[in-house]
Formats: sequence, structure tokens, C-alpha cells
Amino acid sequence: MSTTTEAWFAVAQIGVLLVLLSAVHLPLGAYMARVFTSPRHLRVESAAYRAVRVDPDAEQTWRGYLLSLLGFSMASILALYALGRLQAHLPLNLGFSGLDPSGAWNTAVSFVTNTNWQWYSGEAAAGHLLQMLGLAVQNFVSGAVGIAVAIALVRGFSRSLTDGRVGNFWSDLVRANVRILLPIAFVAAILLVAGGVIQNFLPHEAITTVGGGSQDVLGGPVASQEAIKQLGTNGGGFFNANSAHPFENPSGWTNMLAIFLTLMIPFSLPRTFGLMVGDRRQGWAILGAMGALFVAAVGLLTWSELAGPGAAPDAAGAAMEGKETRFGLGASALFAATTTLTSTGAVNTTHDSLTAPGGGLAMFDMMLGEIAPGGVGSGLYGMLVVAIVTVFLSGLMVGRTPEYLGKKIGQKEITLVALYVLTMPLLVLVGTGVSVVTGAGLAGPLNTGPHGLSEILYAFTSASNNNGSAFGGITSGTPYYNTLLGLAMLVGRFVPIALVLALAGRFASQPAVPASAGTLPTHKPLFVGLVGAVAVVVVGLTFVAALSLGPVVESLS
Repeated sequence: MSTTTEAWFAVAQIGVLLVLLSAVHLPLGAYMARVFTSPRHLRVESAAYRAVRVDPDAEQTWRGYLLSLLGFSMASILALYALGRLQAHLPLNLGFSGLDPSGAWNTAVSFVTNTNWQWYSGEAAAGHLLQMLGLAVQNFVSGAVGIAVAIALVRGFSRSLTDGRVGNFWSDLVRANVRILLPIAFVAAILLVAGGVIQNFLPHEAITTVGGGSQDVLGGPVASQEAIKQLGTNGGGFFNANSAHPFENPSGWTNMLAIFLTLMIPFSLPRTFGLMVGDRRQGWAILGAMGALFVAAVGLLTWSELAGPGAAPDAAGAAMEGKETRFGLGASALFAATTTLTSTGAVNTTHDSLTAPGGGLAMFDMMLGEIAPGGVGSGLYGMLVVAIVTVFLSGLMVGRTPEYLGKKIGQKEITLVALYVLTMPLLVLVGTGVSVVTGAGLAGPLNTGPHGLSEILYAFTSASNNNGSAFGGITSGTPYYNTLLGLAMLVGRFVPIALVLALAGRFASQPAVPASAGTLPTHKPLFVGLVGAVAVVVVGLTFVAALSLGPVVESLS
């Protein structure tokens, strides 16, 4: 296929995707708003509340909400760690041994934090029970935790003088799973099975290949896990090849379905936000900022791959190294941009084989904080934090106390925001810096020079942003990287969540301030442009040196 044809095919795919997302934005966004504002509890939800002995109607302060979230997450880490360590003694283990201590720790933290970083090959280390009871369950609940935190922050904006009460964590967690994630994932799994994704409990079986040889092939409940892997912006693959494996992603239309599932909830949550705060225009503004950054990022990464700078792409006619021919350059670039702009981490191509500017753009997408549109829930609250920064900076320019949605942004509020903004860059730069000056850190990357630095930088960017994708050249399944990346995932997930909930509590305690002539309109195109500019400038100023030493130097060479 010629470059021109590939380019038009890429444009067509992006157009189809935007049409599909537009079709679900209004109904899904409105539905999610009803889910979290309805006073009714379904019978299955009431049974869950009785089982854990909680009152779903008891409003929690932000501290109570946070303690419930942390307690649930820590219990999940311990349970998943135990499953990994004891796998050899459990049914459906396929003969696999238990994970070693550092590997079990990394896996437990990875899936509970919605990162789904995998240091192991799924088909060579994880049995069916660990995949279903451990990893797939965390795919649901970790995604639901992100949605719950976003809804708590939205309540902070929509409430006044509530003594910091932002809802009930247990109710939000259960509703996000029962009413949103489970129904959509069920339908998606059926569609994936219809598209050729496998769903069974078969162990390894020897098959005869087309060439007459023999190969061991693993079956498993793949479609059910693939559905929530994409829908919950998780990313952990059943197989090591992830979404490049034909059992996970057989064709072009299943590839498009996977991308659509990844984006449908993050791009619909701004509608939920607008409805819950009582001003739909605010939701459109946040959606506009997300959408503009998304289209720009997809376009640049697609152009980088189609241009294919380098001797090998020039000789081959395209930058097809590490890519599946059944998808092509356009679909591979769209998938790569989608997964790094969200917190998904699934891959249908080897990111280590992206062109130098393409790999740098994938890293930059994550360094934005994954806000365009970001993970389920985490993308919305991340973008709202950027909006608060924008309002604060705009207020400084005109010399008045900044306000956003009727809530004043004072010293304590902006301190929480500043700590949120600084957490991820600190983890990325410190983790990368330590790794490039220690023997254990330098033993990981396959390459030396700028690309070797990029492999390490990508790993810590991915872990700290709870993404989970990697430059495959790095050997991360060592005690050093398992431990350090696990810490980056843990801090990168729960410190920002704690700061967001504290911010929600402060906003919920404030009285609503009526808009005046000096209030910055936060629903107009000017504000949308300012939000996008602030997001890009903050990232550029923070990571420009690291990116210059890695992808930029590699591109110039």
C-alpha cells in the first residue's frame, strides 16, 4: 500500500472513530449522570452492601471516602499478591509455578492501580484462575475506582456548605461496576467472540502449522478479559503480544472496536460532568480541550509513522518494523496514540519500534498526564485540575481571586493542585535519573545511547502515569525494576487521588460564589484554547530536557 493510500486510510479510520464517539457521547454521558445521582439501589447492589456491611446512603467526608478507597485497594493488593504467589497450588494453573516475591508485588500493584504493566509473558506465567479471579476482577474494580474519584470531584463543584462530604465510596464503586462497566463489557465480549477472539478454558495444545510444523497454542477466556481490558482503560494482555496477537485482536474491525471501547467512557464523562454541575456548557468546554489535544496527538503520531524517517523505513518503503501487516501504519499509529493518551497501555504494535519522533510523541502523550481524554475517571479529574490551573493563572493576570464553577481557588486549593501537578514529573525524573547511574538500572535497556535512555524514560513515564505500555527493549522483570516501578505505580496512583479528594472536600465545603462581570467565562473557545496551551506548556517545561536527550537526539541522528 502506498504512503498516500495509507494516509487516506488513516484519515478514514479517524473519521469513523469520531462518528462513533459522537454517537455515544450524549446518551452515555447522560446515563452515567443518572447512575450517580439516582437515590435507588438495585437489588444486586443492596446485596453487595449487606455483604460488606456498609450503608450506601451514608455520606462520607473526603477523608472517609479516601480511607475507604485506600482500604479497599490495599486489600486488593494483598489478595492479588497471594494469588500470584500461591498459583502453583490453585486449580486451572496450567502447570505454572507461583510468581516470585518481587514479580508478585509488581503484578499486584500494577493491576490494582489500573496500570497493568506486565513484566512477564501472559501465556507463560499466568494460569486461567489468576487471569480471571485476579487480573480480570481488578480490571473492573480499578477502573471503577477512577470513575468514583472523578464523580467525587464533580460533587465538590456541585455542592456547597456540605462539611466536605463528597458521596459514598462503596456506592460509587458498586454502581460504576454494576451499571456501567459490566453491561458494556458483556456486550463487547460477545462482539469480540463474533469477531474471532477466543473464549474457552483450554490449556496448551499442540497444533500443526501451515508449514507442517508443530506449535503449542494456549486457549483461555480471552474475549471477556479483552473487553474490560479496553473498556476500563487497563491494558494488560492475555498474551505477551497483547493486542497484536490474533487471538486477542484478529482483524481490522476488532481493532477499531478495541479503540472505540477505550475512548467511549473517557470522552463521555465530560457530558456527565456538565449535567451534574448544572451547566452543560462546562462539559462541552472540557470535551473540546480533550478532543483538540487528542486529534492533534493522533495526527502528529500518524504523520511520524507515515513519514518513517530512517534508513530501514526508506529501504522498506514504510516504517513497518514491529507492526502487524493486517492493521497497517494508520491503524497502528491510531492505536498507539489512543493507548498513550489514555491510561490503557494495550499495544497492537511494538512501541520500541516506532520511529524516533513517534516514540517521543507516545511518551509526550503520557507526560501530558493522560488527560486527552485519559483513563476512565482519571482523565476527567486530571483535566479538571488543568482547568483549575488555567483559571488560577488567568486570575493572576487580571489581579483578582480566581474562581471556577462558583468556587474560589485560594492558597490551600492551589497548593493541592500544585502537589498534584508535581507528583508525576517527580516520579518520572527521579526514577529515570536513579536508573541511569546504577548498575541494576543500566542492566535493563537493550540499547545504549539516546534510545537506551528512551527505554528507561518510557518505563517510568508509563508506570508513574499508570499506563502500562513499554518500550519492549527494556528487561523489567528484575527485582530492581519490579520493585522501583511498583513504587512508582503506587505513588503515581494514590497520591494524586488523595489530593483530588482533598480538593473535592474543600470545594464542597465552600459556599457558591455568584458569577460577576470579572468572572472568567470557562465555557467559551478562548478558555478551551487556554486549557490546551497550559497542558502542553506545563509538560514542555517539565520534560523538555529529558526528551531532548532521548527521542529528540535520536531523531536528529
